[in-house]
Amino acid sequence: MEEAMKEGISLLTIYGLKVIGAILILIIGRMIANWAKKQVEYRFEQSANVDQTLKGFVSSFVRYLVLIVTFLAVISQFGVETTSLIAVFGTAGLAIGLALQGTLSNVAAGVMLLIFRPFKVGDYVDAGGTAGTVKSISLFITELATPDNVQILVPNSQVWGTVVKNYSHHTTRRVDLVMSIDYADDIDKAQAVVETVVTADSRVMADPAPMVVVGNLGESSVDLTIRIWCQASDYWPLKFELTKQLKQKFDSEKLTIPFPQRTIHMVKADG
Repeated sequence: MEEAMKEGISLLTIYGLKVIGAILILIIGRMIANWAKKQVEYRFEQSANVDQTLKGFVSSFVRYLVLIVTFLAVISQFGVETTSLIAVFGTAGLAIGLALQGTLSNVAAGVMLLIFRPFKVGDYVDAGGTAGTVKSISLFITELATPDNVQILVPNSQVWGTVVKNYSHHTTRRVDLVMSIDYADDIDKAQAVVETVVTADSRVMADPAPMVVVGNLGESSVDLTIRIWCQASDYWPLKFELTKQLKQKFDSEKLTIPFPQRTIHMVKADG
């Protein structure tokens, strides 16, 4: 009985030390993984010659790599041969791949995004109906921020598998505006007023030249289509400012912006 107790205490001591060692390895491994991730991010931020789009992907890859090594070190504490475990994982690779196909597809999509570069960090994009400024591309997700600074996390596979509109790719953009006038107004005068307002703004490019044409004859208005080019960074400020200035100029020139209206003729029946 006494020998059995001694053996039990010995086993408890041995496995207790292994459990404590495994916990310490987990804690230290996680700390190292987070430290390595931050170091990679710091190095990317300090380097002016490296594309910042790689920062999120590489840093998250390094973190997960350290965590995998930590996991292997933990199970080796309990006498599990890591080489045998790797062989088991290799044998069960097909089953694991099928079970994690969504996760693996995100990783593959992330690699494709980094290879083909449809956008980079800082670009304003619309990917599959989700619009925002790209903050980072990590191993599994792409982080966007909406204009009102709401964080959006989109799986990489969803970004890669859909149409991507990159509004920041080109340095210039075209601003499209529509101004309506009454059928009784002078169209030539309205066009001249628009051209005066547009050409007075230094942000409007001279080449391509601004275009002001009659775009549509509506039910209650003549619609002038205005197309001008500007630097991509000036797009929204210019669009908002010109809309305001055109309305004010139309008012001062007595040009009417009509409300939708219909003319109804009442026919009195005989009898």
